[in-house]
Amino acid sequence: MKLGTENKKQTIAAAVLGVLLLLVVAYQFWPSSSTIASTVTSTPDALSSPQSSARKTSGTAKKQKVENLDPTLHLDQLAAVEQIKYEGTGRNIFISQADPEIPQPLGPGHTDAKTAEIRPVYQVPTQTPAPPIPLKFFGFASQPGEPKKIFLSKGEDVFIAGEGEIVDRRYKVLHITTTSVEIQDVVTSGPPQNIPLMQANPS
Repeated sequence: MKLGTENKKQTIAAAVLGVLLLLVVAYQFWPSSSTIASTVTSTPDALSSPQSSARKTSGTAKKQKVENLDPTLHLDQLAAVEQIKYEGTGRNIFISQADPEIPQPLGPGHTDAKTAEIRPVYQVPTQTPAPPIPLKFFGFASQPGEPKKIFLSKGEDVFIAGEGEIVDRRYKVLHITTTSVEIQDVVTSGPPQNIPLMQANPS
């Protein structure tokens, strides 16, 4: 009976050793959980690397700004600033002063001779008087109560006309009075002319 129990113990011990050997071999050839964990943890870090780098740069910039704010008092810089003297124009803006004198011209101004030659002097155009109307007013051709009509002559031609009528195809009778008649040359559009009534010569 003792021999049977010893054999069983030996077989159990051999089985346990075989299992341990299998586990050791499997551990060497199979990737461990620590490497998997390291790869898994490294991937989110790689994905979030831009944000983390941006945060790091912003943090360093803030640190640099904080470092630039140096609260210490630099006496040498204050002394250099105090030695600067303000040099103005010599005029005190807090005191009213007289305005500077404007120099008077020494003589009358002269225009450029070239420009005077280029620009001609404007001259008022002279109006030539209109030639006298060659008509003579020598009498009335209307009866009392009728529209006024007069006798007009030009050389040997005699015309009878009233106000608003045209004589000799160019002279318009504008207004008739007892002593004269107002006539205008419609061809030249000249100013109206008064022709006096010719008195009959006593025979």
